[in-house]
Amino acid sequence: MQTVTTIGFDIAKSVFQVHGVDAAGEVVIRRQLKRRSVLAFFQKLPPCLVGIEACASSHHWSRELQALGHTVRLMPPAYVKPYVKRQKNDMADAEAICEAVTRANMRFVPTKTPEQQSCLMLHRTRHLFIRQQTAVINSIRAHLAEFGIVAPVGRKGVMELLHVVADPGDKRVPEVARACLAALGTQLLRLKQQILEFDRMIMAPVQPNEQAPSLHSRGRSDTGNRSGRECC
Repeated sequence: MQTVTTIGFDIAKSVFQVHGVDAAGEVVIRRQLKRRSVLAFFQKLPPCLVGIEACASSHHWSRELQALGHTVRLMPPAYVKPYVKRQKNDMADAEAICEAVTRANMRFVPTKTPEQQSCLMLHRTRHLFIRQQTAVINSIRAHLAEFGIVAPVGRKGVMELLHVVADPGDKRVPEVARACLAALGTQLLRLKQQILEFDRMIMAPVQPNEQAPSLHSRGRSDTGNRSGRECC
């Protein structure tokens, strides 16, 4: 068998597709791999260029294959799409990746370290919790508005509404509705506490790395709008 020089590696949750060519561009390998067989397969190959679309788990596989001596290049899926020659499927995708990775004008995505991915996860999780917090606030406002109870926009207004919910003597709110609103209030407080904890983690000193300054700055810019947009 001729020596493989370039591989297009289409990753998935369980079954991966490999498309490999030699120095002349002739197809040498075209096969599927189960997740548990990936590292054993690449370990047997001589060092070669491996192209992968930048998506979920791509940075993990990039690090693993680089540890085996291969050169790995991650590419945005949108940049690979023009190279798909026929109906989209795993085999066609792997072939397209194999071709795209050799292009001189291709844009590549740097492989992130576990520490860099952890920093990104921190910001993404915080952003998710902020969206959930906003959704809970809007739900509380909308539900109480059905009983004619409204409050000004902002943190103070939300607290006024929660005081109404916590007052069993306020007969404007039926008991079933009060129980639901109390649960939403509890959820809101938990979200606020977790977001504050994330803020502390973001503002804490970080280990020097390429991503640290931008991530730290992003944390500062996001902190000013912790509760997102809430309705009137």
